[in-house]
Amino acid sequence: MPSGFFRKFILFMIQFFIKMQKYFFFPFFLVFVLVYASCSHESRMPAKGSSEIQALPPLTQSSAARFVKLALRCVQTEYPNKLSHVINGPEEVRSPRELHPVFFGCFDWHSCVHGHWLLVRMLKMFPEIPQADSVRAVLRDHFTPEKVAAEVAYLHRPNRRSFERTYGWAWLLKLQQELLTWDAPEGREWAAALQPLADAFVERYLDFLPRQGYPIRRGVHPNTAFGLIFALDYARTAGRKDLEEMIIRRARDYYLADTAAPARWEPDGDDFLSPTLQEASLMLRVLPREEFLPWLKAWLPGLDEGQPANLFTPADVTDRSDPKIVHLDGLNLSRAWCMFELAQALPPDDPAAPLLQQAATRHANATLPYVTSGNYEGEHWLASFAVYMYTIAGKN
Repeated sequence: MPSGFFRKFILFMIQFFIKMQKYFFFPFFLVFVLVYASCSHESRMPAKGSSEIQALPPLTQSSAARFVKLALRCVQTEYPNKLSHVINGPEEVRSPRELHPVFFGCFDWHSCVHGHWLLVRMLKMFPEIPQADSVRAVLRDHFTPEKVAAEVAYLHRPNRRSFERTYGWAWLLKLQQELLTWDAPEGREWAAALQPLADAFVERYLDFLPRQGYPIRRGVHPNTAFGLIFALDYARTAGRKDLEEMIIRRARDYYLADTAAPARWEPDGDDFLSPTLQEASLMLRVLPREEFLPWLKAWLPGLDEGQPANLFTPADVTDRSDPKIVHLDGLNLSRAWCMFELAQALPPDDPAAPLLQQAATRHANATLPYVTSGNYEGEHWLASFAVYMYTIAGKN
């Protein structure tokens, strides 16, 4: 029942009791009002500025250790495995570890890549984490020139042009960016080992983007905006001006004229990315501030009022043992990091900023308790999303 209607109903009934002098029924009516108000209070979305919003818990060494435990286990778990593998002949019917000596675990190649990113990120942030020695041992074993060369060779075989395009490409460059920004001997050693694979994916971006006439907007792996975000971050860190300029040009081609996002259609049933917010996150990186702010208001005209409401409402995950439904946990975390980014970019007095901040916190808190759900369907990848969300939120 809408709250405005309910208030009018209460006033009407009180006036009725007074006028008709039916005081005998009034205590029962009062009990009904109190019970209804209590229930409706629990189900309402917290209001703007409300203290009902639970704060985002910080990323501590203890919570980081839980995430590392998941990633450390899964990057070494070869089976079950969902290969994205075009078989050119009987000689290529091989095990995941034979095909991908670095990224053979975590159920699929891209999840294994961002599992390695999580391990590097946490080792940099928390060098005294209890699993530090184990993490170093795994990275030392995986990031060798010989094993990376085998990953590069895999890409150059026939029928591999679209392998992991562009989600896996993007996460590989995010992993390499993390290594390049690690001022430690082991970081420099592993970055040097992984660089040929990063270079191979940069060349794939440079080859593919001029040929990609239309962006892919679905909220899953091929999403173009997501693929460009991490690649642009890498290009700026690595000094790849050619890649940076290409991404900026294509992002403008794809998205600059967009207005009135159809965000009321989100989420799709297996989204783990928000098409609306990923696009906004990309354009935040591409456009100068004076151009981005009016673009954002045209793209999300209801932003100042927290509209559309479904974009600001965490997705309900009904079955975390289902590999597609659990994508919605990833959606909550990726929405959260996009909203944190946008809130940080807006002027402090912009009414949309606190709404985005609050919605980001709601989304994160809706999924963080379930990252370690006991179901491998989510556990093989969600910790990476949680850590990246914390990286953007700055809560560590």
